[in-house]
Amino acid sequence: MNGNPPAANSGDLSENVASALCYLVGFITGIVFLVLAPYNQNRNIKFHAWQSIFLNVGMIGLMIVLSILSIILGAISLGILSILMGVVMLVIYLGFFGLWLFLMWKAYNGEKLVLPVIGPLAEAQANK
Repeated sequence: MNGNPPAANSGDLSENVASALCYLVGFITGIVFLVLAPYNQNRNIKFHAWQSIFLNVGMIGLMIVLSILSIILGAISLGILSILMGVVMLVIYLGFFGLWLFLMWKAYNGEKLVLPVIGPLAEAQANK
């Protein structure tokens, strides 16, 4: 060994690792992989990046709507329905967490899971 550090390549990550990492920090890593070359040239990676962005933005929007609904129902029912909404939101969070892990696992294994509604939108964006 000559003591020199290994040369850095512009495409260090394999396609499956980059695809899985698109989901890691939600829409943030999705955007990162849409900006970084050479990953932004790969349709499969772009698909996973767009699907991650759409999924996380949709989830954030859903949680905002459910939080507002929980506040309104809590005010009407003196907090009883707010507790119920809290349970519903917890179930949704846990489902989202499971979906997030499953999507990363599928992407890492080189499989493409097209989610309903947002999957076709992601495919359309990736093919542009």
